[in-house]
Amino acid sequence: MSEDNPLVDATASVPHADRSDRAVQGMNAAPENCDDIDAAQSGSAAFSARPRRRHGERVRRLAAIGAGGALGAPARYELSLLVHTRPGTFPWTTFWINVSGSFVLGVLLTLVSERWPPTRFVRPFAAIGFLGAYTTWSTFMVEANLLIKAGAVAVAVTYVVASLLVGFGAVSFGVVLGRAWPGSERRM
Repeated sequence: MSEDNPLVDATASVPHADRSDRAVQGMNAAPENCDDIDAAQSGSAAFSARPRRRHGERVRRLAAIGAGGALGAPARYELSLLVHTRPGTFPWTTFWINVSGSFVLGVLLTLVSERWPPTRFVRPFAAIGFLGAYTTWSTFMVEANLLIKAGAVAVAVTYVVASLLVGFGAVSFGVVLGRAWPGSERRM
């Protein structure tokens, strides 16, 4: 056994394994040839069960994102039914949906990353899923394009600039509010 690098001898049970590559890449490196794949599938000690756990974790995170999105998109749709915008006018509904989503995202991500104990599913569910489906970049761009096609270029430019500036201001205010949130000390 090598005293310099114990990982070199740990790959000895893998047929035809390039030991120096395994030592550099680590024990969970992807197999590079058929023999390594066979060794990985046969349960060789050089390959851990870790990739399977990562796959399960990925599936759970995707489920959290999907569940959040399944709630965020209908929330946006319901709000769009409450406020009607005439063609060629400022699209207030999408504007306020995106601004409110930016604000909530600023608060939420600050709390998740600086205040709350580590969690696996709050960010995928709420930030990526719910707020990702609730806010809408595509509708924002389509509405700006439709305004331009309708000849309301000034309204389109105002809409784009105001959305970006107010959205950035909202997320910044959300971060400030999240950092000022009462309770546990900020962790870094």
